[in-house]
Amino acid sequence: MPTSASDYQTFSSGGNISIRDILAPMSIKINTKHIELGDKVARTLSIVSYPRFLNNGWLSPIINLSREFDLCIFIHPIDSRDILRQFRKKVAQVESQIIDRERHGLVRDPQLDVAFKDIEELRNSIQQATEKIFNVGVYITIYADTVENLNRTEQDIRAVLEGRLIFVKPTLFQQEKGFQSTTPLGVDSLEIHTKLNTEPLSSFFPFISFDLSSDKGILYGINRHNASLILFDRFSLPNYNSVTFATSGAGKSYAMKLEIIRSLMFGTDVIVIDPENEFRKLAIATGGKTFDVSLSSESHINPFDLPTLTEDESLSDALRNNVINLVGLFRVLLGGLTAEEESIIDRAINETYALKDVTPDIETFEGLEPPLLSDFAVVLAGIEGGKNITSRLSRYVTGSWSGFMNQPTNIDINKQFIVFSIRDMEADLKPAGMYIITRYIWNHVRKTLKKRLLVVDEAWVMMQSEDTAQFLYGLVKRGRKYYLGVGTITQDVGDFLKSQYGKAILTNSSLVLLLRQSPTTIDLVKETFNLTENEKYLLLESDVGEGLFIAGLKRVAIKIISSYTENQIITTDPSQLVQKINNA
Repeated sequence: MPTSASDYQTFSSGGNISIRDILAPMSIKINTKHIELGDKVARTLSIVSYPRFLNNGWLSPIINLSREFDLCIFIHPIDSRDILRQFRKKVAQVESQIIDRERHGLVRDPQLDVAFKDIEELRNSIQQATEKIFNVGVYITIYADTVENLNRTEQDIRAVLEGRLIFVKPTLFQQEKGFQSTTPLGVDSLEIHTKLNTEPLSSFFPFISFDLSSDKGILYGINRHNASLILFDRFSLPNYNSVTFATSGAGKSYAMKLEIIRSLMFGTDVIVIDPENEFRKLAIATGGKTFDVSLSSESHINPFDLPTLTEDESLSDALRNNVINLVGLFRVLLGGLTAEEESIIDRAINETYALKDVTPDIETFEGLEPPLLSDFAVVLAGIEGGKNITSRLSRYVTGSWSGFMNQPTNIDINKQFIVFSIRDMEADLKPAGMYIITRYIWNHVRKTLKKRLLVVDEAWVMMQSEDTAQFLYGLVKRGRKYYLGVGTITQDVGDFLKSQYGKAILTNSSLVLLLRQSPTTIDLVKETFNLTENEKYLLLESDVGEGLFIAGLKRVAIKIISSYTENQIITTDPSQLVQKINNA
């Protein structure tokens, strides 16, 4: 019977069962070179010899082997007084051998000279307290399903270490002690030690591995190098922006949905511009709100809405920037403007605002009603040279597209998760629609400082126009000031990077997710991200949800994973959807 509360028990008709009974394997058989643990076999290896110099990161290839093993390092400090007494004897022995060779006229032995020099330097360092000596034991317990696989794993580890002149041996007739030494008990039962001083011992730490785990953040996936978790917080980086490149069907939207659902759990507000209506289901499941933006929808955004004022911005500056952005919008709507037309539109915008008493010399925008596009058209028609522009704008003012733009704003995005769906918007109008939506979102973001993530799916659409691309770049560049991270997703890498603003967005994005790439664009991706040949072929051969995760200067091979519940909420795989319908 257990004697303490820590030995928690459950009682059944068969008797008492302790927690040790539950955790222990069904059987253990101890052999000369391995242990049988139920269906597994295990073997403990110990490092018995090191070279004269150890480079930093020598353990990295072992840690990153895709094998199942436990590695344990025991470091036992030795009293400096004891080691100095041993050094005195050793120095005397080496010096005696050198003198004896000289007496007999023998050629000097380089090994003795080096040994004498090393011992003297180390003894001086210990006396000056700049170095200490330790007994170090390194044990590796490897696991496999069969003895043959166990032997292969041992050969792989031997090959890696012996290539660095580091030699390992199996702990013959001591496999039980070896297994105990690599359990979390922290007991060095083997006591197979090598004396090392501080400097070479420091090469054991830190474990230089392909690792992207932090103390806070969300789970992005599994590290394919070493099966560790990729836990990361984008808001801990110098900027909070990300770009995701992948071919169609590689899992880019799926990966972003996972990030969204996990970010929502930590209080992050999320806004999505959704060209294919892929995020609607997620918004419904998480209590969010979806706005369908199209020519016939009931959701409207007035492009002439008054800007939000921040503490460090004057009303006149805010109004001036708003006018500049509106000129950019009209360039997008009209397919470009001449310098003269830009001047006319700039004047007409200012006069349109003046009709509503919105001028640079007022003190506040509060209580003022913003004008509409129809108000702007009336003013523009009365300006010399404006009639031609007015006729070109007529389809947005009174024509089939007037329902989208020539209406007061009637949406409220004060929810944690908001989706703007533009799937039903005509292709020609999508760049302008995304421009208007992002302007509206930017005004909302500037009202209150809060952790937010803005996701722009199929961002290459905004790269088609210089004005929309420039505005998106402005969001990426200035978002950090307002605690905003911008996540851009695209499958058309060429179109995205062809724009100077696409390259600038990439430069200002600390996170990059590269999933499966097309052979036609892989060379461009390789050049852009300085990929190695192995990384290039990894992206070509990756399965759905696999690729490279890059955070700053660190990069790892990632496999994106989800729970069953998450997958049921976010999947758009037709085969899974059909199966769900059939099961229902």
